[in-house]
Amino acid sequence: MSKIVGVIGGMGPAATVQYMARVQALTPTKREQDHLRLIVDCNPHVPDRNDAAGGNGASPAEVLAGMARGLERAGAQMLAMPCNAAHAYAADIQAAVSIPFLNLIDAVCDQAVAAAPSVGVLAADACLEAGLYQNGLARRGVEALVGDAAEQAAFMQLLYRIKAGDLGAEVRTGMRQLAENLIERGAQAIVAGCTEVPLVLGPSDVPVPFVDSIEILAARTVAVAKQP
Repeated sequence: MSKIVGVIGGMGPAATVQYMARVQALTPTKREQDHLRLIVDCNPHVPDRNDAAGGNGASPAEVLAGMARGLERAGAQMLAMPCNAAHAYAADIQAAVSIPFLNLIDAVCDQAVAAAPSVGVLAADACLEAGLYQNGLARRGVEALVGDAAEQAAFMQLLYRIKAGDLGAEVRTGMRQLAENLIERGAQAIVAGCTEVPLVLGPSDVPVPFVDSIEILAARTVAVAKQP
């Protein structure tokens, strides 16, 4: 029997839906009943991780821990969270439950090691402030390149447009330009270190390997859930 997966979602909702779609697509099946059971808490009211990182808002730690506890009570046997920045609170989540929590950052860093020795990271302020990718990649001997202050401000503007539902050409062009800037500085791969990034940027948009955090978490979810 496959494990029941609890999804700590809603950050943002479109990324959660994309993650669920990729889990469904990546699950090997011969019949409907072979698919994974997902119990999803899609909560867009989790306090903003970037505001919290900047000292301008409440910490989301207790809300995330409460979501984890609720999913465990509902029957989840493992947890996944399709939000990179919220992994700054991974310890709070794991401490709240007795079931395993898949760490998205670790999964992506493991994949990035195989992609290139120097990678550009497109990620939200909270993710970068916590050093999630910088530290995770450094432990694996991979250099993380990030944008300068102006580029990061541009990224955040694009991010909030995506969260508001704007997946148009201007947003796609802007995200592609930020990736190209990192490649010009020496990045030999691009890490989509925010689950909104793959909604507007994909492997065909960049001339180097594209490390998709949604795809990687979905694949890891299926692999772990299907383990005996």
